[in-house]
Amino acid sequence: MASQADSDGGDRTIATNRRARHEYHILETVEAGLVLRGTEVKSLRAGGVNFKDSYATIRSGEGWLLGCHINPYSHGTDANHEPERDRKLLLHRKELGRLTGKIAERGLTLIPLRMYFKRGRVKVELGLGRGKKLHDKRATIRERDTQREMDQAARSAMRAGGPRRRRADDE
Repeated sequence: MASQADSDGGDRTIATNRRARHEYHILETVEAGLVLRGTEVKSLRAGGVNFKDSYATIRSGEGWLLGCHINPYSHGTDANHEPERDRKLLLHRKELGRLTGKIAERGLTLIPLRMYFKRGRVKVELGLGRGKKLHDKRATIRERDTQREMDQAARSAMRAGGPRRRRADDE
């Protein structure tokens, strides 16, 4: 039975790579399909994926996702999949050519940002990113903290009786 998100065309996120936006400046994103085995899809429906140390590369004109750990299916047999095998990415030839040029020319990296189901198919969102330096990471943390403090101050001001509206019976 398809879930509600799958049946109405929405995306159902399996996992996100939260470390990627901390470690890299993401310049652009690309959606790609994955070539998977049946037990891998069943394991993904249970949410068993880990992006740690995973990246995408282009070898001999094909895209590959390397280092992505998909847990073995719990009800699988001895024909279960290998958890860390290389998985082929499904990309258009033009996208592959464009990404190959950018990776080779500018020293960028393809990082998986999230994995999700779209219309019953497993998709991976790849980010073309440049690695951050230590001072960039600190600046990002500082900006996030100041934004959080401003949001908290605004919420507390609204709770403490911010601008009040006059009602007709108050007069």
